[in-house]
Amino acid sequence: MARERNERFEALLKDAGWSRAQAASAFVRIANESGLTDYAHIARQHVQHWVAGHAPSGQAPIIMCEALSRRLKRIITPAEAGFTAPDSPAQGALDWRVDPLTALTDLGSTDLDPDRRNLLRGGVYSAAALVVPSDAWWTEMARDPANSEQKGSQRVGGGDVENVREMTLAFSRMDQRRGGGHGRTALVEYLRSDVARYLVGTFPNDHVRRQMFSAAAEASYLSGWMAFDNGEHDIAERYFALGLKLAARAADAPLSGHIFRAMAHQALDLGLFSKALELSTASVAGQRYQSATPRERALLGVVHSRCLAATGQDKKAMKTLLQAEDDLRSAHDGIEEPARTFFFGEASLAHETACTLRDLKDHKGAISQFDRSVRTRGPAFKRTHAVTLGYLGATQIATGNVEEACATWSKALDAMEEGVYSGRARQRVVEMRSFLSPYRRRGIPAAVELETRAADYLRTVD
Repeated sequence: MARERNERFEALLKDAGWSRAQAASAFVRIANESGLTDYAHIARQHVQHWVAGHAPSGQAPIIMCEALSRRLKRIITPAEAGFTAPDSPAQGALDWRVDPLTALTDLGSTDLDPDRRNLLRGGVYSAAALVVPSDAWWTEMARDPANSEQKGSQRVGGGDVENVREMTLAFSRMDQRRGGGHGRTALVEYLRSDVARYLVGTFPNDHVRRQMFSAAAEASYLSGWMAFDNGEHDIAERYFALGLKLAARAADAPLSGHIFRAMAHQALDLGLFSKALELSTASVAGQRYQSATPRERALLGVVHSRCLAATGQDKKAMKTLLQAEDDLRSAHDGIEEPARTFFFGEASLAHETACTLRDLKDHKGAISQFDRSVRTRGPAFKRTHAVTLGYLGATQIATGNVEEACATWSKALDAMEEGVYSGRARQRVVEMRSFLSPYRRRGIPAAVELETRAADYLRTVD
């Protein structure tokens, strides 16, 4: 029996201006980005088979549709492409129309169920789904929902808000020391159980209600950040979006900016520079920046500067970077900063400044700032310290300083081997091996020794 040609998929490839080989290349890029390496073998002939009517299996339809969505700048569903795809769990978190309480229940339950979690972690980061909501959406979300949300019997007060904030801060400090791969499940359990019950409780006034939604948003954001740090980009995306919904319900503009900043950082790491700029621009828009404290304004600004640099806007990037430095200098003891910014100080600013200078091809300036970050960061920030050392080594070797780079990377491995569970740290080691490859083949002792350590480390964390 002859197969029916998939004309819908073929038409989308034509709209994208892609050959079969180009479509396969885009597919593999997204598969690797998402950690779905079992699909990295897809080639031109596979795409041709799909056009001819063969059904792609597993997560292949989702990956192909994400590739098409990014190319065509609109969401392409499997049905539109003529594919049958597996259910995509917890999609409500990415749909701005879905109520945040519903999204929290769905996402948390999926993340904590061992069987459903495997589906969630087999997903794909969807750049096409990250459309900044309209002004009307923010206004609607911020209205008093007293008549639309079911109230539970539990009375919720200011002390409960402080409990959530203290617990979130404790997890955040642990993330800074150990990385996002340590403890996130416990945070999700807390968010799904205790925090979810608070959100449907009875509040004494609207102020306490908004404060609780703001605290819940921070917990959701932190779960997203930890997933992002651990390389679980699709999960991170969902928790960031959920955090934005909760922050919008709380009418907390600075927190919304903080979450948009994290989303921009993630998009930068994934090489989606235009999307990163869109998200970072949203992070500094209006009251998100204007109502923020100086330390948080500096954090928003320095990431926005990185996005400008990544998109070739060098002069704007430098101007924004200087403003971020001014904002951080204006932070002082008389201003109460939100606890979520506790990690951002001189060392963090130097790290982000170095990344901006690196992207502007100022390697000398980048090395100086990475070195400053390493020298000024305290022991409580071991994960970021390891990542910074990884970046510093890569910048040093780019300028031909092989021995110096090897010494730096050796220190990075020292830090990582002390209980750091971080996908971003692991990626620095993968990059390290790639940079060292030509020097290892030439028999340079430092490179050979470091390659052995790096390979051993990756075996222990894979």
